[in-house]
Amino acid sequence: MSEKPPTVTTVAVDLVDRLVPSRYRSFAMLARLDRPTGALLLLWPCWWGLAMAADGLPNILFMAWLAIGAIVMRGAGCVYNDFIDRDIDAQVARTRDRPLASGAVTSRQALQFIAVLLAGGLIVLLPLNRAAIVIAMASIPLVALYPFMKRMTNWPQAWLGLTFNWGVLVGWAAETAHLAPPAFALFAAGALWTLGYDTIYAHQDKEDDAIVGVKSTALTFGKATRWWLLAFYGGSLFALAGAGYLAGLSLAYYAVLLIAAGHFLWQVTTVKIDDAASCLAKFNANKWLGAIIFVAIVLGQLIPLPLSTILP
Repeated sequence: MSEKPPTVTTVAVDLVDRLVPSRYRSFAMLARLDRPTGALLLLWPCWWGLAMAADGLPNILFMAWLAIGAIVMRGAGCVYNDFIDRDIDAQVARTRDRPLASGAVTSRQALQFIAVLLAGGLIVLLPLNRAAIVIAMASIPLVALYPFMKRMTNWPQAWLGLTFNWGVLVGWAAETAHLAPPAFALFAAGALWTLGYDTIYAHQDKEDDAIVGVKSTALTFGKATRWWLLAFYGGSLFALAGAGYLAGLSLAYYAVLLIAAGHFLWQVTTVKIDDAASCLAKFNANKWLGAIIFVAIVLGQLIPLPLSTILP
């Protein structure tokens, strides 16, 4: 029997093991360098905003800076989240081996690491215009409050949707130095997308979450999750179509968006909410969904097929 091809995660784990000295490996794991899907899910909205605001191809230099920023700031967010949740993580099967929960990294070391990552994030922002910098800095309250949402509301995934898609606004402003209606429509699309995929992700921990008193949309929706996912992903597609219309994208955008619609439908119809492996697989698959939408935006900018050719 042939071996399974390596996944993005297994490649990342192998790179961390090979390239990061053993004394720093716990910090790399704390920043989730061994799990790149989260960084990609943070990056794609940044690139969506940048691409939709562009006149033609998006700025390659800005794409690179935003990629570095996504990796650094996702790492800072993970360290901060683990610092706040270290006692809860120790009680959850999937997270009890994380560096802070297991004691491999001390709380003081984690705070020092956060400071280093935040300094790196600030450096990444410096080449951007003032509007993009101000908008990026405005996301700090969202990031700071996120770990507490699971204690305060049944909808912490909605807060994550706002936080993880703030990059749409940053990317748009990096290109134009201001915001416009298509950016807000695209932001709404991303927030609904995240609400869907993080609900799937939360189903992995629902038994432990119920025991320790942590709230989530997975616990709230229960067996009705599939219908909620259909609503979230359907709303995301509607907002994506609206953003493309407001931005004046061509028919090519909508053609590729049909592939995204198929991907959404595949997730909704095949996810097994009581199977942790299935939930993780569908969550990880969203990195490809983000790529499909990015391709749709770029082609919608480059291929001259006016929407007016099919509209009255």
